[in-house]
Amino acid sequence: MVNKEFFLALDAICRERRLDKALIIASIEAGLASAYKKELGESREVRAKLNEETGRVEFFAYQTVVEGEPQADSELSLEEAQDIKPDAKIGDIIGDDITPKELSRIAAQTGKQVITQRINEAIREQTAAEMNDKEGELVLATVRRIENNVVYVEIINSQMEGVMNMMDQVRTETYNVGDKLRVYVKKVREGINGRNAQVVVSRSCAGFVKKLFEIEVPELRSGLVKVKSIVREAGNRTKMAVYTEDPNIDPLAACIGPRGERVNNVVNELNGEKVDVILYTSNLREYIIRALNPLKSVVGLRVDEEAGKARVIVADDKLSLAIGKGGMNARLAAKLTGIKLDIVAKSADPTFNNDDND
Repeated sequence: MVNKEFFLALDAICRERRLDKALIIASIEAGLASAYKKELGESREVRAKLNEETGRVEFFAYQTVVEGEPQADSELSLEEAQDIKPDAKIGDIIGDDITPKELSRIAAQTGKQVITQRINEAIREQTAAEMNDKEGELVLATVRRIENNVVYVEIINSQMEGVMNMMDQVRTETYNVGDKLRVYVKKVREGINGRNAQVVVSRSCAGFVKKLFEIEVPELRSGLVKVKSIVREAGNRTKMAVYTEDPNIDPLAACIGPRGERVNNVVNELNGEKVDVILYTSNLREYIIRALNPLKSVVGLRVDEEAGKARVIVADDKLSLAIGKGGMNARLAAKLTGIKLDIVAKSADPTFNNDDND
């Protein structure tokens, strides 16, 4: 059924795909044994053995030696067992070589299908395992097709399909078949009914921006600089709070880079999306003010930490800037700090006094 060329080809596949040859062979043997039982109606336990030296497939039927009368075809009485093997005892497993001299054409075809199926299954499982290790990472992908506003990509060097749903797309971006782009691996879905596993990818999530910064900023990759929080409205703005426990490192300077080079590289990948990098502080009042970056006109601030909210008072001519287009700046600042923000103009707050800044 198989020959030495088969094993050479299997060796090549295992090297190329970094597959465990022993596991592949065991899987093929299990499949062949199952096909044999179905083809020939064998009721005993059947095991197959791929003999690499002879290029043959050998089949063996096994029965367990039991005390008394056997209750199933997989069992053998002690007396029957000792006729085959004089020193047999209860609990032994007796094997019988049932390798046919010739396999029927149908059996041979079934065996070929089993081998192909098991190799493909192993490749899919191995690839899915590799992609599981990439969850939360960036990978390169090529757009293969677009259907019903869903973008399907092929993950480069994995031959796996990635799915980018509308919620994971950036509304200001246009995707075309053949485009090569970076995507963030959100999740790997297991295959259904023999289909390949599917990778859920995104370009809109905050994790995508965080990973872009890790590529550009060695201090982030090494953990010397850490991200406290990051929030995003894809295509418009991202706010990221960073900090460090090393007094010799300036986390803002590290993320921005010389002449703004590092943050500009991230912005370019985001097609011009605004990115605010701020310095995290445990002082909640100061953190809120920084989170409203680039706003510089907070004239009063009342924080109720127990209620998780704050009233931010700004100069009248800075109200629209503080809130942002469609409320975006305020919304992102609130998400970043975890505090509900009520932003009002100074003239709209009759209770305002300078003590609000204390």
